[in-house]
Amino acid sequence: MNLCEILAINLKYYRKKYNLSQEKFAEILGTSLSYLNQIENNKVDVKSSTIDKFAKNINEYDKNANIKSEDLVRYSKNHITNFNRIDERKKN
Repeated sequence: MNLCEILAINLKYYRKKYNLSQEKFAEILGTSLSYLNQIENNKVDVKSSTIDKFAKNINEYDKNANIKSEDLVRYSKNHITNFNRIDERKKN
């Protein structure tokens, strides 16, 4: 497993942990929806400075998170999710 695959697993994990759609999570991370989608689907390499920015922005979103850049590229089998779509549309 390479670092980009691990980053994808970890970003999906945090997105699900906070129950956020890709759209909302991309906004929090400070990136576009299409770029987050590419990362989560392992279709793009990510610069270390971008990973730093993601960790910083997650920590700003959740003041108790204390996530470091290396946490986003460290493998943890506990972070593998059976990911269902999180949709922010309100149900009637």
